[in-house]
Amino acid sequence: MSLKEAKDAYIGKLKLQLDEWSADLDAMEAKARQADAGFKEKFNAKAEELRYQKTLAQGRINALHEAADDAWEELRNGSENIWSTVRQTFADAKAKFDNK
Repeated sequence: MSLKEAKDAYIGKLKLQLDEWSADLDAMEAKARQADAGFKEKFNAKAEELRYQKTLAQGRINALHEAADDAWEELRNGSENIWSTVRQTFADAKAKFDNK
């Protein structure tokens, strides 16, 4: 696999994950609209953090996409930490709010 193919495959994987998180957030927001005031308040605080995390993830995808071939590997390695944080934030929120 060429470097360009590897880069494109990696970015594609990240985009799919970001789309999944967007769908999860949409589902949680729909559930919150139908919930009691206490749930809405807790969710709204967490939703702001989730939207921020999505923005960070999208920014990282953009940076990876625009990175020169010789720099993208380094960016990818740094992205793993950011992606891990975003993944955990969404997993925590989903576990907390999906079961309500």
